[in-house]
Amino acid sequence: MISTQDTQTALWFLGVLSQVRVSGEQTGGAFSITENLARRGNASPVHSHDHEDETIFVLDGELRVVTGEAEHSAGPGTVAVLPKRISHAYVVTSATARFITLHMPGGFEQFAAEVGRPAQTLTLPPEPAVPPDLAELTRIAARHGITILAPPPRP
Repeated sequence: MISTQDTQTALWFLGVLSQVRVSGEQTGGAFSITENLARRGNASPVHSHDHEDETIFVLDGELRVVTGEAEHSAGPGTVAVLPKRISHAYVVTSATARFITLHMPGGFEQFAAEVGRPAQTLTLPPEPAVPPDLAELTRIAARHGITILAPPPRP
């Protein structure tokens, strides 16, 4: 299997340009790989996955990664391994950050597609006028085996 930009999906997902480089569908469900571009302050809610282990690999910029009760600064080259059922979140602390996420097994990208929308360009999405509805996001996430535990961390 070869995945090229011609066959890859790009989403605007919760303020992030999220390019699905390899989908779970393409790997028979084994894993998915997504490249993400986000601006300062972008953060995931504190959450856990019932089914997937998540790994974040920082390419450019700086994140703060929260795992359980611990917080870690994550600059270029940092890899954060986040096992399923462990609460975690990230927040971008630099002007922008680019990072890869690996989900094993694949499928997280289906949640991102349901919540997000196709990217109009391969750029950061417009700043949202209002934050996402956390209650609605929590309901959608639950259908995908994701438990949202708390609002996103601040930069």
